Amino acid sequence: MDSYQYKVAHYTEAFQKISKKYNSISFLRLLTVFLFLVLMFYYIKTNEMLYVAFAFLSFAGFIFLMRIHARLSFQKQLTIALLQINKNEISYLKREKNPFENGVEFNDFHHPYAYDLDIFGDHSLFQNLNRTATFIGKKTLAHQLLQLNSNAAILENQEAINELKTKIDWRQDFLALATVSHDTKNVYESLIYWKSFRNSSLSKVLIISSIVLPTLFLGLLVGYFITSKTVLLSYLTYVFIANMMVMGKAFKQIQSEIAKADNIDKIIKQYGLLIEKIENETFQSKKLVELQNQLIFKNQKASAHLKQLSELFSRMDTINNFVTAIVFNGTFLFNLHVLKALLKWKENYADELEKWVNIIGEVESLNSFANLGYNNPDFVFPKINSDYKIGFSNLSHPLLNPATRVGNDTHFYPESFMILTGSNMSGKSTFLRSLGINMVLGGIGSVVCASEANMHPLPVLVSMRLSDSLADSESYFFAEIKRLKQIMDALQDQPAFVLLDEILRGTNSDDKRNGTIEVVKKIIAKKAIGAIATHDIEVCLTTNDYPEILTNQCFEVEIENDELHFDYKLRSGICKNKSATFLMQKMGVI
Repeated sequence: MDSYQYKVAHYTEAFQKISKKYNSISFLRLLTVFLFLVLMFYYIKTNEMLYVAFAFLSFAGFIFLMRIHARLSFQKQLTIALLQINKNEISYLKREKNPFENGVEFNDFHHPYAYDLDIFGDHSLFQNLNRTATFIGKKTLAHQLLQLNSNAAILENQEAINELKTKIDWRQDFLALATVSHDTKNVYESLIYWKSFRNSSLSKVLIISSIVLPTLFLGLLVGYFITSKTVLLSYLTYVFIANMMVMGKAFKQIQSEIAKADNIDKIIKQYGLLIEKIENETFQSKKLVELQNQLIFKNQKASAHLKQLSELFSRMDTINNFVTAIVFNGTFLFNLHVLKALLKWKENYADELEKWVNIIGEVESLNSFANLGYNNPDFVFPKINSDYKIGFSNLSHPLLNPATRVGNDTHFYPESFMILTGSNMSGKSTFLRSLGINMVLGGIGSVVCASEANMHPLPVLVSMRLSDSLADSESYFFAEIKRLKQIMDALQDQPAFVLLDEILRGTNSDDKRNGTIEVVKKIIAKKAIGAIATHDIEVCLTTNDYPEILTNQCFEVEIENDELHFDYKLRSGICKNKSATFLMQKMGVI
């Protein structure tokens, strides 16, 4: 918190200084325009060449001030972004608001755990993690949260995240650059469309014309200035018309090449700046160094290639201006030459373009996990094993308030599956979600909400919070049966970490009890690790038949001074105390 507050003070002061400079340059720029007009007025009035000379200097000063103004404008945008980044972190840590995008568009109700564990949506894991500002960054982070990495990839991510955790200034600068880019899904998809779109190559007639006609025009123009023969102006007119005819033939191809590419030059320029930020940083971790190495192509940095592409698209914009299009193309076939360069760029670098943009997304995703570690210095990176051992000390849910959350020690060895009991509100569901969320984070390479962790990364399969699907005409019960079938099918391929919360709620007590017991037996037969929460004490008796695999754990509720007291501490054994009757009596229900 202190570091963010210091940065808010620092960037507030920096913003004030930049604003003063920006306003001063704006005034001076206006002054040069006024001075230019006054000098030109006196030149017309007196015909003194000295006024022209000073007017030229005023115009040069205006151009110089324009460059400074543009640079200050960009610095001002970055400073505003950095100031907001730190204000957002303070608001978030104070739990006043969560200003980050929630990624609800990535929610997948058929995914094994996305909906059940609140990976996306309001108050979700994604929203709390998300420190991305480009579409590809958001997409990459979402993809990471839905998949399990290999052990080697997890360890590489841990190393990269641990390094980025200490680079708070670099991470915030990167996020600020991404923020001012104003990237969107449409812009990203436009770029990918352009990269994938294969235009036909230019005909030999167009290529020859693009060289011969502009050369001829230039030769005639120089000849006219040297000889002053007016007949050459007539020839120039013919060449101008010929150029416009050539442009007419090339116009359709130019339009198809830049279709759906409005303002694409600006986002490519910003992508280039983000890539350059990665290229210029010194990294030690294997993954970040490898990402840097992928940004070298044909002995040149990717940022240089992107800068060239941005400039080409910027030049191509002239075709949308009627006056400049006629002047530039009637004389030198300007847009035809730009089209040739664009096609050449695409031929050389299109296959690399998406990879470079994906690296931006990869770094933004890693930065988000690094920010989680920075904001929670008590979180740890789990030790990774291949022995199907999973254990946590002081495990809790990473989204709970750190001032009030209660941690629990739990392990899944030698017993590998837990039957969890406890009254309503005692903490069973929160504990299951804590297990699931931390298994997901650990399977990516992130820190987890525990003081110590040792885990064998496994696919996470959950049946906790299904809902009726009106669109599919599907009841809750049938949706749950389908999810259980999905879990059983997945366990056919490999062991997994399974979490079940009060399954088979849509049937009678005996059917529910017998069904639950059979599900537990089948799951453990398939070598699943995990936990099931139940209110049915008879399900707990299954541990007598499988003492080496099953264990009973519980959350208890105490009645103290005629009040319910939950301590949210995990205990060994079966829950004994009940709260429903007490609550109904206390509230006058019964």
